[in-house]
Amino acid sequence: MTGLRVRTFGELSAAELDAWETVRAANPALDSPYFHPGFSAAVHASGRTVHVAVGDDVFVPHHRDGRLLRPAGWPGADFQGPILAAGAGFRPLDLLGNGASGYAFDHLVPDSPGFERWVLSRRPSPYLDVTGGLTGYLGRASKSGKDNMGQARRRAARAERDLGAVRFEADSVDAGALARVIELKRAQYAATGAQDYFAEPDRVKLLEGLLNTRDPGFGGVLSTLRAGPHLLAAHFGLRSGGVLHWWFPVYDPAYAKLSPGWILLRELVAAAPSLGIARIDLGRGEDEYKRRARTGESVVCQGIVTRNPARRWAAAAGTRARAAVRSLRARRNR
Repeated sequence: MTGLRVRTFGELSAAELDAWETVRAANPALDSPYFHPGFSAAVHASGRTVHVAVGDDVFVPHHRDGRLLRPAGWPGADFQGPILAAGAGFRPLDLLGNGASGYAFDHLVPDSPGFERWVLSRRPSPYLDVTGGLTGYLGRASKSGKDNMGQARRRAARAERDLGAVRFEADSVDAGALARVIELKRAQYAATGAQDYFAEPDRVKLLEGLLNTRDPGFGGVLSTLRAGPHLLAAHFGLRSGGVLHWWFPVYDPAYAKLSPGWILLRELVAAAPSLGIARIDLGRGEDEYKRRARTGESVVCQGIVTRNPARRWAAAAGTRARAAVRSLRARRNR
């Protein structure tokens, strides 16, 4: 790598970690928890080695996947990019070498310098501006967002009548509830035919480690919604500063008629001021609930940095095929 040194995360010095966080904190484009060194630390501690390309106030955490480099935490990292000062330049090709022939990204933030020529597609990444809690959110929400939040309030009252007292905990450390989140998420993957993210044991270990990360500037956040003895819905996400990333939401299908996911989201929006949260990032995707709930959206980019034209062509073909599948599904759901 030209001008970059590669070390494992565990080899970084305290001074380098301080510089990483100083650079990140000064760049508004990097306020997502995925850019905090605590995320790479947790991934590395889970047993999946994180390498870091280090330059002068530049840090690029990544994994080696054969000859391919991928952002740290892939495929669960919903925002990606080099950690560097706002306005600084970067040459993505400097990431290649020492046996690495490509750097593949699928959630790159658009402000990442030097990556424009390597981007193959862009997709929306919705968010909720929750400044001012529920009242503030409702003042900015679309009609469908307001309608769904109103329905959530009524369904919470129904859940209380039918099942028992409704209790919401915004920031729980209940390991049993986290295990239930993973169990329900795996059942959802199986039912929909999606790839099981938690089939890899290190990813379960990652969430368990994040649950117990209580750093003031970074950590996991487990939110639960119960009615009587029943866990209706839960969510495990990441928090850094005033940003909460919506990562693994689940609900018990037995209570689907109550739309418990919307009840939980409403409670979390209401609790945002007490948690110091101003924005909830929903992550990439065109899911119906995200479209309804969002108050705005950014974009994330997909592509590959490579000197190999054949590899770039193959990546572009794969991108087009996935876009065609998404378009077909969208038409069927209309």
